[in-house]
Amino acid sequence: MNKLKKRWNITSNWQLTVIFIVFAITGSTSAKFAAPLTEAIGITEENGWYIYWPVRILIIFPAYQVLLVFFGWLFGEFHFFWNFEKKMLCSMGFRFIK
Repeated sequence: MNKLKKRWNITSNWQLTVIFIVFAITGSTSAKFAAPLTEAIGITEENGWYIYWPVRILIIFPAYQVLLVFFGWLFGEFHFFWNFEKKMLCSMGFRFIK
C-alpha cells in the first residue's frame, strides 16, 4: 500500500480508501449503463457476440472516463482523478491532452 501511496502522491489511508471506492463505483456504474445504451441503439446479444461485445466496450470506455472524473469530484478527489485521467489518455495515444 505504501508503494501505491507514494506512486499516486497520497498522504493518508483515508484518501486511498476514497480513491478505491471511486474506482469501484465508476466501474460498476459504467458497466451498468452499457446494457441499456446498447439496447437503445438496437444492439443485443442476438446480433452475435462479435458485434455486441465490441460495441458494448466502446460504450463503456467513454462512459468510464466521464464517470471517473464525476465521481472523483463528488467524493472530493477531483484533482487526483483529473490528473489520473489525463495520464491514462496520454498513455493511450491521446497526446492532445496535457
